[in-house]
Amino acid sequence: MKLKIATTGLSGLLGSRIHELLANEVEFIMLSQAELDITQKAAVNSYLDRIDADFLLHLAAFTNVDACETERETAWAINVEGTRNLLEAAQKKDMQFIYMSTGFVFDGTHPPYFEDSTPNPISHYGLTKYEGEKMVKDKGMIVRIDYPYGNQTLQKKDFVATIIEALQQKKPIKGIQDQIFTPTYIDDISGALLYLFHNFRPDIYHIVGADSTSGSAAIQTIGEVFNIDTRWVASTTYDEFYAQKAKRPRNNELKSKKNTFYAMKSFKQGLVDLRSRMDYHFSL
Repeated sequence: MKLKIATTGLSGLLGSRIHELLANEVEFIMLSQAELDITQKAAVNSYLDRIDADFLLHLAAFTNVDACETERETAWAINVEGTRNLLEAAQKKDMQFIYMSTGFVFDGTHPPYFEDSTPNPISHYGLTKYEGEKMVKDKGMIVRIDYPYGNQTLQKKDFVATIIEALQQKKPIKGIQDQIFTPTYIDDISGALLYLFHNFRPDIYHIVGADSTSGSAAIQTIGEVFNIDTRWVASTTYDEFYAQKAKRPRNNELKSKKNTFYAMKSFKQGLVDLRSRMDYHFSL
């Protein structure tokens, strides 16, 4: 019998690809934003009371880092109170809870970051996600990811698709030389999640790519794999690029001590796999 996974954010960048890959393995029950406002406690309780599921996978979040700074109450309502409402309702229904979090809970000053590293968020977005983590800890599973990519089917583009489009169309683009992040292939996230569904325990897992990179290096790697000229791309610094934006971790090299069950791809390996299934047509 298939596991039943009630899921928020199933139509989003991450969720839609997870659904596409795992639909034959588990039964997803979509908790759609149109039908359920997760900030409303009574509505969440009523909605989940009608659902029979083994897990609640919480992918939905207010993820626009800059907008979170100017819309703080909305970000808090969705990322903190919404998570609280879902967690409490899931517990009443004996659903195991899986919370998707982010490397933005760290400050980026003392890498690498493992599952037991101490969070210290420097943005409101990171703060709201960490507050969610504190509620879920010991009651559910926390899965941290970083810069997911590999869903080419949505109008909303991930960072790789955005860079490819900019390179193709010679749009202004700058690579940040001194900011490090850990790109994570969504197909690998999906594979790791399938294992965790069947081997659940309340814990924190870093499900992240096998290597980290800078913005400048990422652009060059994308250009190499997709055979696009990057010689014209300018470089910039962290301080210059984010001067008028919310703070991001400067060096967010994430690693895992606990993921001994799924081999995550390097950034280049993920891009090669992505290109093999993409229908991009380049003017080379």
